[in-house]
Amino acid sequence: MKALVIAAGYATRLYPLTKNFPKPLLEVGGKTILDHLVDQIETIEEVDEVFLVTNHKFFGHFQDWAQERLSESRQTHTGVGFEVIDDGTTSNKDRLGAVGDVQFSIDHRGIDDDLLVCAADNILQFPLAALASRFRKNLAAHICVREIVDPEDRKRRGIAVLGENDRVVDFKEKPEAPKSHWGAPPLYLYPKDSLGRVAEYLKSGGTADAPGHLVEWLHRVEPVFAYRIEGSVLDIGNPESLAVARAELGE
Repeated sequence: MKALVIAAGYATRLYPLTKNFPKPLLEVGGKTILDHLVDQIETIEEVDEVFLVTNHKFFGHFQDWAQERLSESRQTHTGVGFEVIDDGTTSNKDRLGAVGDVQFSIDHRGIDDDLLVCAADNILQFPLAALASRFRKNLAAHICVREIVDPEDRKRRGIAVLGENDRVVDFKEKPEAPKSHWGAPPLYLYPKDSLGRVAEYLKSGGTADAPGHLVEWLHRVEPVFAYRIEGSVLDIGNPESLAVARAELGE
């Protein structure tokens, strides 16, 4: 299994803090947002390599991070490799979008393996290895879902309707009228046989931006299942959510 961390955005809502520095490398609770995520990824025994796709502007920052991480990994003998991928974009205007970056990474590295896809700006407060455990029992595409209590908050997220065995029977990215309380954070686990669907989706005219749009299309052409998170996710997208995360986890 490979893991792909999407870190190619420009975090304009956090300017000026992130104008010349990538959001995933901001510190929360004594380590970077990205290190929180990768620590979780390393608990999945099948993952033997982590790819991080970023833009040209922040490529050097992430290379430096990866070299430091690899140095620490050699001491702890995790055995997980890291590679930073430069998607060549330089501004928010020419960015590839999350789905575009997934396809770029698949093509660039010739990925032909089960693939865990994660956004780089989420701190997971549940055991990510539990998602992989569920996937082992049912080798189909999986998303994660958690209960969203606030009806207005549901309109800002991907919303899933679940059927028998938690199969996704409906999915809508940022719906005006949400059909359930199950919100999907940007965490996806695709079997290798499903990777070709990304290009198929894009060629059909699908938007390359929010990864939830891919799920919205995918669940109609092949089975997609949901894993119900037992915990929470700190989604860091603006100064307020960053402050909440730092207050919860400490500076």
